[in-house]
Amino acid sequence: MLFKQGSAPFATEIGREQGEDVLYINAIGAPIVPSISENSQIMSRVVDLLIENPQVSRIVFVQQRNYAYPTEQILLLAEISRIYNFLMKQEEILSHKKLQLFGNVPGIYEDLQYIIELLKSDPIACFLELKSHTKNLRDQLDTNVSQNKSALTNYIRALDRISSLLESTSIIKNNLSIIPEYYSKKRQIYDFIFRPEILPNFTFTRLSAQLPKDAEFIDEYEIESDFEKILVTILKRKNDSKYFYHIMPPEYVLSEEHHYLLNLARNVLSEHRPKAGELTDPSRTRQVFFNIARDMVSELANNKKINLSHRELNRLAKILVRHTIGFGLIEILLSDDRLQDIVLNAPISLNPIFVRHEKFEECITNIIPSFEDANSWAAKLRLQSARPLDEANPILDTDLTFENSRARVAAIIEPLSPSGLAYAFRRHRDKPWTLPLFVHKKMINSFAAGLLSFLIDNSRTLLVAGTRSAGKTSLLGSLLLEIMPKYRVIVVEDTLELNVDAMRKIGYDILRMKVRSALVQGTNEVSAAEGIRTSLRLGDSALIVGEVRSEEAKALYEAMRIGALANVVAGTIHGDSPYGVFDRVVNDLNVPPTSFKATDIIVVTNPIKTPDGLHTKKRVVQITEIRKHWVSDPIREKGFVDLMRYNVETDCLEPTQELINGDSEIIKSIASNVKGWAGNWDAVFDNIILRGKIKEEIVNKSLELNKPAIMEAEFNALANNAFHKISEDIRSEFGLPLSDRVLPKFIEWLNKEAENF
Repeated sequence: MLFKQGSAPFATEIGREQGEDVLYINAIGAPIVPSISENSQIMSRVVDLLIENPQVSRIVFVQQRNYAYPTEQILLLAEISRIYNFLMKQEEILSHKKLQLFGNVPGIYEDLQYIIELLKSDPIACFLELKSHTKNLRDQLDTNVSQNKSALTNYIRALDRISSLLESTSIIKNNLSIIPEYYSKKRQIYDFIFRPEILPNFTFTRLSAQLPKDAEFIDEYEIESDFEKILVTILKRKNDSKYFYHIMPPEYVLSEEHHYLLNLARNVLSEHRPKAGELTDPSRTRQVFFNIARDMVSELANNKKINLSHRELNRLAKILVRHTIGFGLIEILLSDDRLQDIVLNAPISLNPIFVRHEKFEECITNIIPSFEDANSWAAKLRLQSARPLDEANPILDTDLTFENSRARVAAIIEPLSPSGLAYAFRRHRDKPWTLPLFVHKKMINSFAAGLLSFLIDNSRTLLVAGTRSAGKTSLLGSLLLEIMPKYRVIVVEDTLELNVDAMRKIGYDILRMKVRSALVQGTNEVSAAEGIRTSLRLGDSALIVGEVRSEEAKALYEAMRIGALANVVAGTIHGDSPYGVFDRVVNDLNVPPTSFKATDIIVVTNPIKTPDGLHTKKRVVQITEIRKHWVSDPIREKGFVDLMRYNVETDCLEPTQELINGDSEIIKSIASNVKGWAGNWDAVFDNIILRGKIKEEIVNKSLELNKPAIMEAEFNALANNAFHKISEDIRSEFGLPLSDRVLPKFIEWLNKEAENF
């Protein structure tokens, strides 16, 4: 807080922030909310301050809440201040010399003094007053009432001059059409012109509380979390290709009493700064600070005789934690499970936050972060990750976890980002993705889900490829859930994106290893390559690598060759086609072509643009097997064979003739080791179709019962277990897990379990 209790009322201070001069005005202890729109004295005071400080581009009134008026609004009053300054200094409108030009017309000095003061406190009323007054004076000239026509004519010209100056200002020009409507409504018109961004005193991040003018309402929903309900409004502004994401966090609508308590509590709590060791376990640290904050707010409320309900107490404690050891409004955005990405561009304080919404895609928000808050977040990320962020290491790639939200965050600074700090947050889904969910979202169809389930169940090596934001990691996570929980799984990641904790809760035997990012040097973390090699010494396990980026590629292919046919080895990699993956692995990451052949399957997922160019949809576009006969060039030597290929006309993955006709070396290799499948392509293909139908039945039952949870990970694990048990029972009786026997039994199980889930 800039001003303390006892500071001089309406004292001022100018701060330089990211190229802007910001004028802070002390309103602590003032009996009114310092509103430019509602209070003529406040408006007049602002104009006076702009006359004294013409370089100021933003003004903030400091109270229990801060009221920040943005540049575009302050410029309106800056024009008024310049007119006032011109009239008083250059025109010397109230000087004796000037008044002599108007002769002895009674009351001119008082009239002019009134108009000049009205100019500062109510420029629109001043404009209307000038129009009305000059009309009356002209009527006097026409009726020859005046004794001194020359002096009166000079006076009318002077008033016309002031009126003309006013009419050229933006505040008049922009509102000329609605001025008559509000003529009799006193200052109500200013409510549409001067709308401050209301900031709690414990954050510098600005928020435009009012909905933008001339915006069309599109949608509205609530984000629900413990003790809070947060309203999100989606709007569309004319000529803007992005939607407007308007959010109203609880800290921006608190009462003055609650703000007062938070300010007091924050001053005390800020004295206890968490140590680096505490921040390495964020969940425990937050719980400890939440308990401290709740006790502190409760004690302060009792001392100040402010009544708080249990819910209000917990809500205030949560806000306090969010704005002390937390990440402020970033946490609010990350709690919205419909958001996928959150972007903060440099210079931080001059740009709103942008988000990517699952339905409305790219959106602009009503939040403008501050340089102070952005710096604070960077310091916390350094402590939590134990990774540097400085001139020598201008990139920090890490992860965030709090409550039910997880995110991957990338921060960059100078010299990589010449304008200073910038952030990108990739929000992870609270629960793991599943194949039924992807079928429902049409990223794959049920047959593709069956094929992928078949390949994972039979321990193939697999890479999920795609561009950024194509859904690679999410798809890999869904494939991980197709591994039977009885098998051990080791996950190697440099940033923790796969939802390992959720998998443990549903019974998976899983070990996570965190390794050094390829973008980071000089930390005590183990390299990704060493992490992968270590996993081979930790016993028989499936190996999942979060993303193949650098020298760990050689170690991954070593793992593929060692673990061939024994366990699943899978990972993600950037590449928009099978050959793109080959080119990256062999030519960029220096893996020998013969080692690359250890890859059995490449799944390519990419965003597909709609014809209008305004929307994208995530789709798996290829499932390709890597054959083993080629020597140096898999394209020329036909080493890539598509099993499924995306049809843009039908918006669907379709099996290729090679798959339909059984011309798949990988699947025939699987079949050769299974009794009843060797040489029996129809039985193998029947099992793939069966698995797809199982996924489709789960989706249909979820929609039929309106139970989305049936498509989630917990039920997916139960369903997979039931499928394998039923398949084993049918195989024991009939020799093969025939689909016409397994499917009815599974549907019977599904109907019973889904009703009670």
